[in-house]
Formats: sequence, C-alpha cells, structure tokens
Amino acid sequence: MFATRHGGPIERTEDWKVWKTILKQAGFRDVRVHDARHTAATLLIEQGVNIRVVQEVLGHTRVTTTERYAHVSTPLMRDAGERLAAALWGES
Repeated sequence: MFATRHGGPIERTEDWKVWKTILKQAGFRDVRVHDARHTAATLLIEQGVNIRVVQEVLGHTRVTTTERYAHVSTPLMRDAGERLAAALWGES
C-alpha cells in the first residue's frame, strides 16, 4: 500500500498521472511504466550488471522472468560474435 505524505491512501491512478507528467516535461513520447522496466533491464544488462542483480532490482522471483524483460541489443550481439570468432580462430 502506498500513502500520501499525510498517511492517507493515494488515488489508484496517482502514480500513473505523475509518470505521464514526467514524460511530458522531459519531452519523451508516451510510454507505459511497464515499458520503463524493460528499458531498465536492458540498460543494466548492457552495462554489464549481472542478471541476478537485475532480477533483484526488478523484484522478480525467477530469473527467467528477468530474461524476458532484458532485450539483447545489436552491439552486445556483435560483441558476442567477435568473442566467439576470437575463441575459435584466434581473431580479434
């Protein structure tokens, strides 16, 4: 349960309204809060954060859920290919 600063319950759409205001003020396109969770997971993975840590940050009980949230970017795929080539053929 979330409360106002005076201890009363917040309106169930209050966080959604704040999110929409933040997006508008920042000049971003309209996206769901849920989309931001996917973005956060992907950015953390791209920064080299261990997936188990990302799992904790997102509050998932199973790492398989976190794996569905994190999307692999093209630079990470390219890096993986280059590392595999180096391991197989000694190329860098």
